Amino acid sequence: MTSTTERHRFSERLQQALENAHYSPDSPTKLAREFNIRFDGGPITVHAARKWLVGEAIPTQEKLRTLAQWLGVPTQWLRFGDVLATESSGEPSEAAVRFESADVKLIADLQLLDDHHRHIAREFIRMLIHLPQNKS
Repeated sequence: MTSTTERHRFSERLQQALENAHYSPDSPTKLAREFNIRFDGGPITVHAARKWLVGEAIPTQEKLRTLAQWLGVPTQWLRFGDVLATESSGEPSEAAVRFESADVKLIADLQLLDDHHRHIAREFIRMLIHLPQNKS
């Protein structure tokens, strides 16, 4: 059973992801329609979409995966927010990723590019990561 706080935080992330992907977070009808186009299982109702948007319910894992793929965000982020993975030592791992609003928007924008330009953007980011950084 999920807490009210968990449901509301999920709702906030869903609304943020919808906005970042250029969809209205205010229309359960549009959310249901767009989701049902992409989901292989049974369709959701407008009432179910409204419950997601107002923090009364969290979708099943299968539906979360579809939402995340459609909106261009990690499933883990959509469901749990900024969760850091930890190694057995209890320290955050290097592979741990925190997704903030600007990061989610960047990922959504990256997915709008054609393959060639997406490759260029990835290479540019890789080059920036390897530049010497002033850590003073």
